[in-house]
Amino acid sequence: MARIKDFHLAFPVSELASARAFYTGVIGCPEGRSTDHYVDFDFYGHQIVAHLAPERPKTSESDFDGGDVTVPHFGLNLDWDAFHDLLKRMKAGGVRFIKEPHIRLEGKVGEHVSMFVHDFSGNALEFKAFRNQDQVFSKELSTEPREEAP
Repeated sequence: MARIKDFHLAFPVSELASARAFYTGVIGCPEGRSTDHYVDFDFYGHQIVAHLAPERPKTSESDFDGGDVTVPHFGLNLDWDAFHDLLKRMKAGGVRFIKEPHIRLEGKVGEHVSMFVHDFSGNALEFKAFRNQDQVFSKELSTEPREEAP
């Protein structure tokens, strides 16, 4: 499959000022184009667009690795250091975690650290960092810890 440079995601927000406060102020995303109805943000090299839409759909929970995950959600796979730098920014910004930073699939294929937050409009975001980036798209679903080759 051809690799694309970045993705684009448009999502609803209840007000643009709070979107700016969260995405630029807390996460550190530079702002791009904007009008009275939307704001573009540079989300680690990806284009996300906060659209003013005060009435937004509800979220629900889905099972993953024995725990609930909020859906819908979006986010990023960061490298280990970038994840922890963002975690510090979020704590300094007073962000309340939906799911505190924790290890998912510990000792298994796809092991990663994950945290879930809401932006100021209630959109759910997940940020994670894989222990082994080569396992991001692994099809292996293992319930047993993976043995390392000698």
